Order: sequence, then structure tokens, then C-alpha cells
Amino acid sequence: MSVLIERQSGDRHSIAIETTDAAHFVATRRRLTAAQRRWLGESGFQAAAGTFALLADSHGKLERVLVGVDPQDALGALAALPHTLPEANYHLAAENVLADPLQAALGWALGAYRFSRYRKPARAPARLAVTAADRQRLLPLVEATARVRDLVNTPTEDMGPQQLAQAIKQLGKTHKARVRSWTGNELLDANFPTIHAVGRASHRAPRLIELSWGKASHPKLVLIGKGVCFDSGGLDIKSADGMRNMKKDMGGAAHAIALAGLIMQARLPVRLTLLVPAVENALAGNAMRPGDVITTRAGLTVEIDNTDAEGRLVLCDALSYGAEQQPELMIDFATLTGAARVALGPDLPALFANRDELANAVLAAGRAVNDPLWQLPLWRPYRKLLESQLADFANAGPSRHAGAITAALYLERFVPDAIAWLHLDTYAWNDADRPGRPRGGEAMGMRALFAFLQQRYPSRDAD
Repeated sequence: MSVLIERQSGDRHSIAIETTDAAHFVATRRRLTAAQRRWLGESGFQAAAGTFALLADSHGKLERVLVGVDPQDALGALAALPHTLPEANYHLAAENVLADPLQAALGWALGAYRFSRYRKPARAPARLAVTAADRQRLLPLVEATARVRDLVNTPTEDMGPQQLAQAIKQLGKTHKARVRSWTGNELLDANFPTIHAVGRASHRAPRLIELSWGKASHPKLVLIGKGVCFDSGGLDIKSADGMRNMKKDMGGAAHAIALAGLIMQARLPVRLTLLVPAVENALAGNAMRPGDVITTRAGLTVEIDNTDAEGRLVLCDALSYGAEQQPELMIDFATLTGAARVALGPDLPALFANRDELANAVLAAGRAVNDPLWQLPLWRPYRKLLESQLADFANAGPSRHAGAITAALYLERFVPDAIAWLHLDTYAWNDADRPGRPRGGEAMGMRALFAFLQQRYPSRDAD
């Protein structure tokens, strides 16, 4: 059963949830019975954000839940409740102080998520009753977020390049999209040399998966997701701590796949191409080496300064191929740099854009849907940090300065100036459990980009 259920008119089988805060608590108490007010006094409930109180009717049956909230944090207001309230049906009462009740319902659904592939949850989540219209609006976002989380949480043994390709094939089948891929040495034959170079040392062949959907007459939109299913660092091997969670290095692909699903489900009027270079960056005798020079699909030569800067290598061939389609807009998602996390922390994806008006629109959309991002600059003078004595440029350099910016500048070399481009350097992970954000894989920036695309390409009859 979905954690969001449809509320029926006159439904008496769900329990009311009333939100309040310190400023409104006196008025809230006035609406209660004398026995309920005494219970609140005995329990010490003072409407602090993150607390709740269960209120019974005169027969001892649970009648109402009071929840202390921050009125401006609607997304987090109810997020802890699905696994803490008794398993039952609830609805948000008319008496509430939240600025955006719809966001509160979304937070409830996101908080209900548990990754259950390998271990059964201790209990089922409580359910929230919403209107049919709100349920229809929220469920695609909830399902897309769960898709990102599930893909990222799945260990690499069960989520290698082949399984990632299978997820895309299933998505294509659902939405009647065309899916094809290039695998192993087919990548060399089709001129995707950097994707092949990164993934060739794994026992699981690298591949590039392409999904195509929509009318040819609609504006072309290309989505690209970094699909490094595991990153050992290659010959520049990571430390044990640095490698521990590298199953999440395909988080960019998870975001792009889920966003593509939202676009097709909403039938946005675009000609969509989804590209996912899927590899495992492993160690073997045929692994790429520091100092190697690779000629990319674009004809630019790249010196391998560091084999652990592999994400930009798989992306650059995909960007070149996407640009050949001459799209109106190209967007890539990648768990690309630790430098972005140092600069912005784990919660804020770094946004880069070659059009300021695009960046401004995405940032505004993110604020509107409580999915924030932060823009960093494509500061051209930092290109010198990627200079090479042998090749057109290197994939990394000796300086630790501006790592997220130099990675974005590397990618920008493969995007023609005529094509509008957005790059999201996202963490795709929660380091600890928080309400609505369980530890593990996380969608960061996906809802912002979908809201932006809905504004840019308003949905209409696609038939």
C-alpha cells in the first residue's frame, strides 16, 4: 500500500494531525478538552519543533496528534512521523501553521522510505490521507526519489554496468522509449575511447546506454548521468575510508534516470535523450595508467594525471555525443568531486551553467520546491590548472585549489558554446539519518531540475 492514500469525503477512519508552534500553542490548547490539556501538561509537550503528543478521546481512542513544527520548514515538519506514530491512517487537520501543507505531505512520504532489498523493515509506515489531486501530483516525485535511493543503495555486486543498463531498459519499456547500448570493444568501434579506457580493467564490460523518447519536432533535451558503479580510484587507488561508499559513484546516473522517468511520465514536450556511461573503475593489468594520453571522441587529447579523476573522462565522451545531436539544452549529473563537498557541504549540490539565466531559473525552482542548489563559477582562468606538457590538457593537476571548478571546466571543453548546458556536482548521499532523509542514497537537485523543466517546457497534449 502506498504511504500516501486518497482521502475520501467524510472519512472518519483517519486520525487528525494538527501542527502548532510556540506562538500558536495557547490557541491550540483552547480547542482541546480539559482531560487533553491536563495530559499535555503532564507530558511536558510545549510544541517545540520535532516533538509530538498523542491525544485520546473520552473513550481512550487515539483522536488527534499534535506536532510541534517550524512553520517555514514544511518539508521536514512531518517527515519523522511515518515510522514513529502508530501504524494507522492520518490526515492533516485544517488547523495547522505550515506555510505549505503539500510540501509537508511530500516530506511524510520521503520519511516513510526504507531500503528493503536485503532486510525487511521492522514495521510498515503510517499512512497519510491526501486529496486525489495532491496524491497524483506527489506520487511521481516520491517514486522518482525512491528510484534514486534504491539505485544508489544497491551494492555494486547487484548494481554493475549491466544492471544499470537493465534499469534503463525497464524504464524504456514502461514509457515506450527506444534503448540501445554499446558494450566493451563496441565502444572503441563507435569512438567512445575514454569510456572504454576507464572501464576496461573490470571483469564487467563498460558500456554507454542511450534512451530516446518523444517527438522529433519537439525541442531536444539531453540528460547525462555519471554511471561509475564502483570507483576504486584505479591505479591511483583510494584509501579504505575513501573507497567504502563508492557504490554511490553512479549517483549521477541514478538522478538522470529518475529525472528522465519524471519527464516521460509528465509527457513534457521534449525530444529526450538519456545517456549513461556505465563503468567500474577497477585495477588490473590493462588499467589506464597515470601519464597515459587518450584521444577523446571530440578529438582532444587528454593526459591522465590521476586515474581517480575518472568521472570526467566517462562524461566527456557522452557530452561530445550528446552535443552532436545539437540539443537546445544539455544537463549532466555527477558525483564528481570531493571539492564540491568541502566547499558546500553534503546538502548543497554545486550548480554550474554556461548561461546565467539558466542558473538563475534553476536556483529559483530549487528554492520553490525545497531542493536547494548553489551556483559555482566556470572561472576560465583556472583552466591553467589542467595544463599538460604532452596533451591538449590533463584530467587533473597538482593543485588542490578549486577542484569542483576545474572539473567543471574540463567538462565545458566538450560542450560547444552554442549549446546551453547545466552541470550538477551532487553528493547523492546522506551520511546520517535525519527526518525525511534516511542514511544512504539521496536525490539532491532532481526535484529542482524537474520543476525547472516543467516551467521551461509546459506540459501539453503530446499526441
